[in-house]
Amino acid sequence: MRLTTITAALALTAGAAYADGHAKMVAPGDVAFSEYGEVDASLSGKPGDPEAGRAIMISRGKGNCIACHEVTALNDAPFHGEVGPMLDGIGSNRSAEELRGIVANAKMMFPETVMPAFYKTSGFIRPGNGYTGKAAKEEDLSPILTAQEIEDVVAYLMTLTDS
Repeated sequence: MRLTTITAALALTAGAAYADGHAKMVAPGDVAFSEYGEVDASLSGKPGDPEAGRAIMISRGKGNCIACHEVTALNDAPFHGEVGPMLDGIGSNRSAEELRGIVANAKMMFPETVMPAFYKTSGFIRPGNGYTGKAAKEEDLSPILTAQEIEDVVAYLMTLTDS
C-alpha cells in the first residue's frame, strides 16, 4: 500500500511538472520549425543524454544513423554508410537547434534529402488497393524516435566537435 501511495504521489508530481511547463513534451504534429528548419525548443523539455544518443546512433532497431553516415568516434560499430554526410565535427558546424530540426524532420531544412523524418507521424503516402489488395490505413504512425531520444541524439551530435 505504501509503495502504491508513493508511486501515485510521484506520478502526480511528474504531471504537475508538465502542467506548469517545466518539462512539457512537444507532440510530433506540434513541432515548431523555423523558416530554415531549426527547432528552437527541446522536444522533451529535458536535456539530452549523449551516451543514450550514442546508443541510438548505432542501434539497428532505432536511429541506425551510421547506416547512412560515417562517424569516426563510432568506429567500434561496423558498417558505416556513405549516403549522408560524414558527421565528424558536426557539433562545431551546426547548432543544437539545427540538429534537432534535421533529426526530427530533415526535409524541413533540406527538401530533397532521403533522410527519414524521425519525429513525424502523419503525411505519409502509403500503398493502397492497387498494390496490396487492401485499403491503406489512414491513422498516424508512431514516430521512429521519441522526443527524448531526439534530444539524446542531438546531445551526442553536439559532442562531435573534432573534424
